[in-house]
Amino acid sequence: MSAAARRSAYIGVACTLAGSIAFSGKPVIIKMAYQYGVDVMTLLALRMLFAAPFFLAMAWWAGAPGDLGRRDWAVVLFLGFIGYYLGSYLDFAGLQYISASLGRLILFLYPTIVLLISALWLKQRVTAKHVISLLLSYGGIVLVFREEGALAGPLGSTVLGAALVFASAVSYAVYLVAGSRMIAKLGSMRFTAYASLSATVFVIATFMGTHGPARLAVPTEVYGLTLVLAVFSTVVPLWLMAEGLRRIGANQLSLVACIGPLATIGLAHVFVGEPVTLIQLVGATLVLAGVIIISFKPQAQA
Repeated sequence: MSAAARRSAYIGVACTLAGSIAFSGKPVIIKMAYQYGVDVMTLLALRMLFAAPFFLAMAWWAGAPGDLGRRDWAVVLFLGFIGYYLGSYLDFAGLQYISASLGRLILFLYPTIVLLISALWLKQRVTAKHVISLLLSYGGIVLVFREEGALAGPLGSTVLGAALVFASAVSYAVYLVAGSRMIAKLGSMRFTAYASLSATVFVIATFMGTHGPARLAVPTEVYGLTLVLAVFSTVVPLWLMAEGLRRIGANQLSLVACIGPLATIGLAHVFVGEPVTLIQLVGATLVLAGVIIISFKPQAQA
């Protein structure tokens, strides 16, 4: 490998690490915002309002689409709704009831859900490697869930929160599987910008219909937290991960990105006082091992 190629790879790893850690801060910031009494839809609306100018910039940077028909635009709107509106709402709602650490681990299961959807919908073959991955991932979640149930409040609230975040992971997995053709057609940056902007419209319309503009008046601290959430845990990591993908490829990116849930555990401990236990770390390791197995594909030999 030439010096230039090594430097590019180091930059790619650095971008992926930074992007993964930035993404991992999202549930922690959400938990911090809830301490000021803000509700789910208000928090989501503020996030999308702060992020919208950046999504517009992404769409402008990516350039105009080529030959998108009316049906294509309908697909983009649908995927924006299910992936970024419904998925985000379920994630935000679930974090009212469970820890940021458990929420991030559950959300990190989306590659296993993509596998299951692909097997059921696209009739893709499930191999022994896939079964091992599923057993490790969901076994790890059971461990962390049992530990949280012992440490946290009522079991019913923990179950509800976990179910909501898992539904969010399902929404995102459906978005990825159903959106693969549009991603190939539009490119990842343009597609992400369009889907995010459509989700912004859905969020603001819902907020105006259920809350009204007066409810955007929240404590100053919430504005600061949602600005950080929109910029540093939404927009910036999208760019960093895209750059990491370009430089090191999907295999290495999947491996490096596994730092994310561990970073969430650390950040949640520091900023919102969530406990860190041995069983939690063992469960997180099992989840990450399962996701690595299912995500990693051997490189073709030259």
